[in-house]
Amino acid sequence: MDLLTLTPWLFPVGAAIFGLLIGSFLNVVIYRLPVMMERQWQAECAESFPDAFPSAATDSAEQAPFNLSVPRSRCPHCQHAISAWENIPVISWLLLKGRCRHCQAPISARYPAIETFTALVALTVALVLPTSEWTIAVIFFSFALIALAFIDIDNMLLPDSITLPLMWAGILLALLGYSPVSLQDAVIGAMAGYLALWSVYWLFKLITGKEGMGYGDFKLLAALGAWLGWQLLPFVVLTSSLLGAVCGLIMMRMQQSDSQTPFSFGPYLALAGWIAILWGEPLVNWYLSSYLGM
Repeated sequence: MDLLTLTPWLFPVGAAIFGLLIGSFLNVVIYRLPVMMERQWQAECAESFPDAFPSAATDSAEQAPFNLSVPRSRCPHCQHAISAWENIPVISWLLLKGRCRHCQAPISARYPAIETFTALVALTVALVLPTSEWTIAVIFFSFALIALAFIDIDNMLLPDSITLPLMWAGILLALLGYSPVSLQDAVIGAMAGYLALWSVYWLFKLITGKEGMGYGDFKLLAALGAWLGWQLLPFVVLTSSLLGAVCGLIMMRMQQSDSQTPFSFGPYLALAGWIAILWGEPLVNWYLSSYLGM
């Protein structure tokens, strides 16, 4: 008998602790990746049109390196470099009472909230799915969805650097036999996911002359299709649409905005995809048997 058989609690606890650590890293990704993308766009514009953006080319050349590892995390108020003991997920924020040790400026509660949320998501996956390579893959899948959801909330962006590798990872897992989805269903799911929202986008644009969603949404649904197979895509689209409609109405009431105010659809796709990968088939089967008699 192996260790996990003797101690079945070990994997969920380990997943939760790992989720805490990854949550700290996701805070970095959520903040820095959009900034990195903006700097890259500015550099590309300056390179392609140097006469139109003369200062941008100079600024780009003089900018200090900025990526997911450099520079070290700092207090946004006093630029105090965060030490290792000040960066322990959740615990450091509690010990520091939510304030910078150097200048006493408040530290957003969002950081420990995302760390805790990531740990709970990893714990849920480990408890719902049997211990296997697929479960480990779904935990990383969940981490990617968390990063995408919060980046979209903050910046209305779904970076290709996350959505496209996520799609190829789903297809690769199907190819290697680690996924419960066949390779054929994964490939069709990726194609159908992209084309479904692409078609809705162009139909809406032809009718209204406006853009209803971004291309990042197409790629995210393609990634979900690769992980879930084409069979669960209707569930994802329906669930995300319902979630988006309800939350959109609530936000309009709270913010006194109108239906023309843009909002991020990525978080609802991510949540619907996460629900589908854990409980999609039982929910669909329950619906078909209860309401359609199938």
